[in-house]
Amino acid sequence: MGPIVLTQLATGLSVLAGAVLVKSVMNQKPMAGPTCSSCNGTGRVACLCSRWSDRDVGCRTCSGSGRMACSSCGGTGI
Repeated sequence: MGPIVLTQLATGLSVLAGAVLVKSVMNQKPMAGPTCSSCNGTGRVACLCSRWSDRDVGCRTCSGSGRMACSSCGGTGI
């Protein structure tokens, strides 16, 4: 094998090793940053209309879903 073939082989193996390393790091800990403790990172919490109602859910704040934006994080989840 010539020097060019060996160089290309070494480069290919390095790229492959780098890809395997990145994949293993991503599987161990995905890009998880800090999350809001009030909504657990969802950005939504139970709406006031569902907390103090007799099974009647829906108001302007939650648009009838029973979930409103978290006031602690502003709905971002962070």
